[in-house]
Amino acid sequence: MRPLVLGHHYQRPEVLRLCDVIGDSLELARSAASSDAERILFCGVRFMAESADILTLPHQEVYLSDVRAGCPMAEMATAAEAETAWQRLRRVNPQTRWTPIVYVNSTAEVKAFCGRNGGSACTSGNCARVLKHYLDLGHKIFFLPDEHLATNTAHDLGLLEPTGLSCGGVSGERGGLVAKHSRAIPDGGLTDEQIANARIVVWDGYCHVHTNFTLEHVRAARDLHPEAKIIIHPEAPCDVVHACDAHGSTAEIIRFVANAPANSTIIIGTEHQLVSRLAEEYNGEHRIFALFPSSCPNMARTTKEAVQEIVQNWPVANRVSVPADIAADARLCLERMLAL
Repeated sequence: MRPLVLGHHYQRPEVLRLCDVIGDSLELARSAASSDAERILFCGVRFMAESADILTLPHQEVYLSDVRAGCPMAEMATAAEAETAWQRLRRVNPQTRWTPIVYVNSTAEVKAFCGRNGGSACTSGNCARVLKHYLDLGHKIFFLPDEHLATNTAHDLGLLEPTGLSCGGVSGERGGLVAKHSRAIPDGGLTDEQIANARIVVWDGYCHVHTNFTLEHVRAARDLHPEAKIIIHPEAPCDVVHACDAHGSTAEIIRFVANAPANSTIIIGTEHQLVSRLAEEYNGEHRIFALFPSSCPNMARTTKEAVQEIVQNWPVANRVSVPADIAADARLCLERMLAL
């Protein structure tokens, strides 16, 4: 049976040419879940391959294109840290239903923590839908590990004022509805009153690729291309996101370009491989520039030669296998997301 090769949008073009499915985290998670391939190769980073292994059947094997390809943001939250913070939230609000929500950019262990405590995963593309689902049920949300995605989404849902944003802090918040748990401070730096008032408590993790974007980049882009529309990924800091014209997931950025009027100038704030590929694809139709050439060094570890070698020999060293006890709880977390 032919193997399935999955490639994230942030991979090099020569790698993506070898892939059967190219997509963002949600699309690739769905592809893994629906596949009957006996071997699946993930061209991405470790948490993606873990999710594929969690969602597939026991006889299916998942491989990662480079075992060194981790995710610094995913490593900013451990299951033990999450459990400690979780117990405090529940202790402060014992009569309140708290639900953990984890960004798919998280370890299998953190997804398992979420799954066994009744929570769901989310992606940047469905984060608003997932948060709104649980907020509408009257739940409070503990979101980890990306504070910027959580806070930008909270703003989109009307929980933050549109001005004076300070991601996950106290300024710019309407009645303290969003509060940030800081890893380096005892008790997360939150008082019992802040926890009691909050509807969402966010972890203080972040993606280096997307926090590279600054207000200075936006101002410089507007000076150089005053006619341009600027779209950015919601993992960027809140003040930067709301200085742009639009924000959205990888899939939404691609749709934004596809639906733009002819001869548009579009400036994109996300990983530079995607920006470069869109600029080439729409050359002659649009003018596309990077807000700043920010790159993911872990995505860049995957090479065409490595992919070709793996699909020929399937080395055991590249196999990703999540322990069964962790996978069972983590699967609950991912399946709740896929069901929404």
